[in-house]
Amino acid sequence: MSESFAELFEESLKAGQSMQPGAIVHATVLEIKPDVVIVDAGLKSEGVIPLDEFKNLNGEVEIQPGDDVEVALEAVEDGFGETKLSKDKAERIRTWDRLNKAHEEKQIVIGTISGKVKGGYTVDVDRVRAFLPGSLVDIRPVRDTSYLEGKPLEFKVIKLDRLR
Repeated sequence: MSESFAELFEESLKAGQSMQPGAIVHATVLEIKPDVVIVDAGLKSEGVIPLDEFKNLNGEVEIQPGDDVEVALEAVEDGFGETKLSKDKAERIRTWDRLNKAHEEKQIVIGTISGKVKGGYTVDVDRVRAFLPGSLVDIRPVRDTSYLEGKPLEFKVIKLDRLR
């Protein structure tokens, strides 16, 4: 073994993956079990992610062993020696980044009206719920939006609030 620990450590730092909670890391799917997916993100231990996070809208699993996936690092160790990872959280972080970019550059995003709430409607943009004021649905007030619900529509991001 010709490499020293210092060289290996420097090499691991250059890999570019941050090991802070909330960071998005690349992982490789190792095994798909009936209720969980085991992934290797290059950490101390393999990560276990619920299988539901990898299912599409039809309930079908969209991955195979060997696939690369982006996951969010929730905790390097949870007290039981396991690495906590989440694919859903990584997708939400990426969606927030896209929404923030769309807001800054005044771009259009695609979303679906999913329900009615006081003063407006909820809009699903990927895995993030947004609010659409009732006054911005159309030029004139709209009483029945059933013809708009469930269809992909274009929206402009006017204001962002991650905490809400």
